[in-house]
Amino acid sequence: MNADAVGCAESLFEEATQGNERRLLVLAGDRERGYDALESVLDRLPVSITATTLVGPDDRLRCEQLPQANAGELLGTTRTVVALDAHEGLRPNALGKVVGAVDGGGLLVLLTPPLEAWPDRRGAFDESLAVPPFDLSDVGGRFKRRLVETLRAHRGIGIVDLEADRVVDDGLTEPAPRLLDEGKAGATAIESPTDARFPAEIYEACLTADQVEAVAALESLHPDRDAENGTRAVVLEADRGRGKSSAAGLAAGAFAADGLDVLVTAPRSRNATELFERAGERCETCSDCEATAVEPRRVETASGGRVRFLEPTAAVEDDGDRLEAADVVIVDEAAALPVSILESLLAAEKVAFATTIHGYEGAGRGFSVRFRDRLAESDHDVTERTLLEPIRYAAGDPVEVWAFRALLLDARPPVEPLVADAEPESVDYRRLEPDALLADERLLREAFGLLVLAHYRTEPNDLARLLDAPNLEARALVADGHVASVALLAREGNLEPETQAMMYEGGRVRGNMLPDVLTSQLRDEAASEPAGIRVVRIATHHAARSRGLGSQLLECIHEEFSAAVDWLGTGFGATPGLLEFWCENDYRTVHVSTTRNDASGEYSALMLTPTSDAGRELHDRHADWFARRFGALCTDALSDLEPDVARALLRSVDADAAPTIDLTAHEWRVVAGAAYGPGLFDVDPGPFRELVVRYFVEDPDGIEVSVRNERLLVLRALQGRDWSAVADRLEYPSTSQCMRALGETFQPLVDYYGSDAALEVRERFTDP
Repeated sequence: MNADAVGCAESLFEEATQGNERRLLVLAGDRERGYDALESVLDRLPVSITATTLVGPDDRLRCEQLPQANAGELLGTTRTVVALDAHEGLRPNALGKVVGAVDGGGLLVLLTPPLEAWPDRRGAFDESLAVPPFDLSDVGGRFKRRLVETLRAHRGIGIVDLEADRVVDDGLTEPAPRLLDEGKAGATAIESPTDARFPAEIYEACLTADQVEAVAALESLHPDRDAENGTRAVVLEADRGRGKSSAAGLAAGAFAADGLDVLVTAPRSRNATELFERAGERCETCSDCEATAVEPRRVETASGGRVRFLEPTAAVEDDGDRLEAADVVIVDEAAALPVSILESLLAAEKVAFATTIHGYEGAGRGFSVRFRDRLAESDHDVTERTLLEPIRYAAGDPVEVWAFRALLLDARPPVEPLVADAEPESVDYRRLEPDALLADERLLREAFGLLVLAHYRTEPNDLARLLDAPNLEARALVADGHVASVALLAREGNLEPETQAMMYEGGRVRGNMLPDVLTSQLRDEAASEPAGIRVVRIATHHAARSRGLGSQLLECIHEEFSAAVDWLGTGFGATPGLLEFWCENDYRTVHVSTTRNDASGEYSALMLTPTSDAGRELHDRHADWFARRFGALCTDALSDLEPDVARALLRSVDADAAPTIDLTAHEWRVVAGAAYGPGLFDVDPGPFRELVVRYFVEDPDGIEVSVRNERLLVLRALQGRDWSAVADRLEYPSTSQCMRALGETFQPLVDYYGSDAALEVRERFTDP
């Protein structure tokens, strides 16, 4: 019964090989029949078992097997055949990673239930969308319905109905012969740059002009290229299959041939497979690049150079000493690394980042949205190159076209002219119902594209959440029908008493981020009882920013939901600008995380705006607790918090939560003595810290303190950083001047808050 499946697979594979493209085969039906057909296909295709990978829950074939959760291990690698078992569920992120691993001339095989029934099946990923108080029956099947529609509509996709034992679509595109030669990489002559330092063989190994430009950019990292160039960084961006890792490998081999030490890092060692293969090949074939040892993840040359791999955490250990010891550092699959790691890698003087543009990493856009700003602010002279021309498969590859549409990897917000005139009074507030999004591809692409470009965490999984998660809703401001601003909302709280108790006792509840933190970490068992709406994402088109559209959208959301829930809230990587935005919209901070977010590299702030008495009680007690504990946190978990973030955090707390100042007469004399007399802050920092927290939270009009002095209050009075470090940070000529400045900064605080005992000290030392 597998003859049709085998014949379809052979035809697809032959056409893929001839056109240097990829093809997709869907084996739809019973799971056991699917595996029987897959085994028959693999037995007939001229593909070695080492070039085949099964992504699924069971190790059922002789080839490499990975669960969907580990599909990221395929990044930076290529396979001729990859089979994805979707019977027990499909993770959109895994699908994106799997597609990117299939080489030109290769075949992707999807094992699915019958396509007509698949959208109504619920699997492991769907279970993750069933967050309390919703259950699995509330989860939609729109993502899979849309996926099935794209499978049926796109070129290059063969579909075999195993239940009916027939080929529904052979998937053959029958390209014209003249296009086959044009589709193969390397068809045009490649010329080396006229001023190249690398050997000609390095550039001759490039397959496209884009690769030549990428290698030339990497050449600028050579220490001898320009003795005065200082710190440099190169960013290579491309979709999968454009040869960025190969370009990095060619350059790494050339560096090693010149006796340089090249340190390579990536999320996993296997992600750098392509890079090391190219580096090893170049060291073996270049006329002056003799390799004395070529091992997995290590290349050594007769000239004393080497290319070596270190895990990211190992690379940034020892305060960057390992990075500084290397002549060149190359970071492959950079977008899959946390922003905090990427920032630490900037300790390298010469560093290159190779990254995928359209989210195959499944780690969102932390590199593009967050890290790019940090890189621009660094001391590195940055060179950027984008590789557009495919290398591993021909341009217009049908599987790439399908994947981009199916997962909206290339989703974009509307073009600028369509929303350039959007103003708060000219836009309409719109509910983006999942069924409406499914029926309107343009609307879906605009809304999702805006979320992707504006937020570092939006990924293919979020497309399924947007369409199917019962706790999520989307709202937008539209200008003439086009999305100018969009928000993704999550219903949280309103949990049953037994669920509340489970959370309090250490259990985790999916999809209830704010109640979970307030209950499990902050020990408030009642925190998950009130119902709330959390703003998960909010984004405004770049052509319409700074006009109040984001605030307008939040106001509309408040009007819609305030009568139905007890609170509105949000959580995000805290920056002064974001804290100011949310504070202006009446959200107030009730918590800040004690560890940095892996994706953003920032501490996360949780903010609430109450809409009922129950919400007000929840907010007030957590605001009070936060203001009371913040000073202690600053000398411990938040000792490295940026002073401007600390200032903004405290100022975003409700002023009514400002802690009372309960200092003894003696403590007031210590504070006033340091402010006006010969007293010292160091003898008892506690009273000073209490006074500083009250000042920032209350933010009284009667006190004027400069920004520099407020930073001094955070760095020394709250965080207790070393005097010399504070003096250097704030550019005081000496520690003694820094100490005097701190005392003088406390003078207006003593004047405003001081007790009689404090004022007596002030009078004693200011009396003429």
